[in-house]
Amino acid sequence: MSSRFNVFNLLREGLRGQTGWQAQWREPELKASYDAVIIGGGGHGLATAYYLAKEHGMRNIAVIEKGWIGGGNSGRNTTIIRSNYLYDASAAIYNHALSLWTTLGRELNYNIMMSHRGVLNLAHDEGEARTLKRRVEANRLNGVDAEWLDAKQVKAFCPPMSIDEGARYPVIGATLQRTGGTNRHDAVVWGFARAASAMGVDIIQQCEVTGIKKKSGKIVGLHTTKGDINTPKIGSVAAGHTSVVANMVGLKLPIESHPLQALVSEPLKPLIPCVVMSNAVHVYVSQSDKGELVIGAGIDPYVSYTQRGSFDIIEHQMASLTELFPMFSRLRMMRQWGGIVDVSPDASPILSRTPIDGFYVNGGWGTGGWKATPASGHAFADLIAKDQPNEIARPFSLERFTTGNLVAEHGAAAVAH
Repeated sequence: MSSRFNVFNLLREGLRGQTGWQAQWREPELKASYDAVIIGGGGHGLATAYYLAKEHGMRNIAVIEKGWIGGGNSGRNTTIIRSNYLYDASAAIYNHALSLWTTLGRELNYNIMMSHRGVLNLAHDEGEARTLKRRVEANRLNGVDAEWLDAKQVKAFCPPMSIDEGARYPVIGATLQRTGGTNRHDAVVWGFARAASAMGVDIIQQCEVTGIKKKSGKIVGLHTTKGDINTPKIGSVAAGHTSVVANMVGLKLPIESHPLQALVSEPLKPLIPCVVMSNAVHVYVSQSDKGELVIGAGIDPYVSYTQRGSFDIIEHQMASLTELFPMFSRLRMMRQWGGIVDVSPDASPILSRTPIDGFYVNGGWGTGGWKATPASGHAFADLIAKDQPNEIARPFSLERFTTGNLVAEHGAAAVAH
């Protein structure tokens, strides 16, 4: 009786235009001044605002979003979570993210649908196997759970996968991170937005930043389509448009923006129990709770700010998918989308102060941004509040591009995640 009543209420509210539903976060008017302004209302930006309010007591904050909450890369990714990167600095930030993901749903009191289903990174030749085995040992030294599986163990963990030795790219083994997995991107964004708003953070949607004001090398405010704001601190968390925002203060960053595509198939019965990634055939796939296959590949090679990609990338990832799972050769695709990712020279992010006093940059995540969301916000909030990077953020400062102390993660970044 209770479930029928709930279903009836849900249907009634849908037909009435959800008139009885309470908004998840406030829609305040833009104030004339704030202690800090975050540019970008995606997962990283909202997480930054949330941790600034929760851990540093900064409640007079605005998150400025030119579109709608979660309408950028946060709504245009494949939600893969893992931390099995090669270098110490990367392992630290991604493992910190994984630990935060584990309890984030309870902390935000929001079901983010976190699923620790495991992530396989496949090897197709002996050279790739040696590289991945090296990463397993590096992961273990950094406290990241990682193990090596041979081909038969891979098949046992993911039965639909082909391990045919006569294939063009035979599967000879894989790394496995059992604590990796997926979650629900819009739930994460909404959860952060609701929690930040409840602590006093103003979330301003449909508000584009048109200019940044500075005086004597210091940030003093910014111009938006809804009015001017006075503030001493600005955190840029604008994903693929990081370089556009930085240009407003005369800062040229070592990043490029590229489209990144993904596809969703028609729904299937539960079939793939984990996330499968292959660098050699250039594809990755997982299955959503609705039964759809979520399929991605690498970035488009050209520089662009468009949320569309080229058709040859789709063709390639479909061919790659059927290399690993021949049974999917007749599967129909339902929809395709693209995001904009900004890529740094060493395939690692930028979490840094800048030469402009009060202007901070969080960007350059390339294709690995989603998995880092809570740790990125946590470390960036600490940087903005204290004006000093903590141990997690320090390796990702802009200075590394002049000192040469890079965090070169092209290999561990895998095909796209």
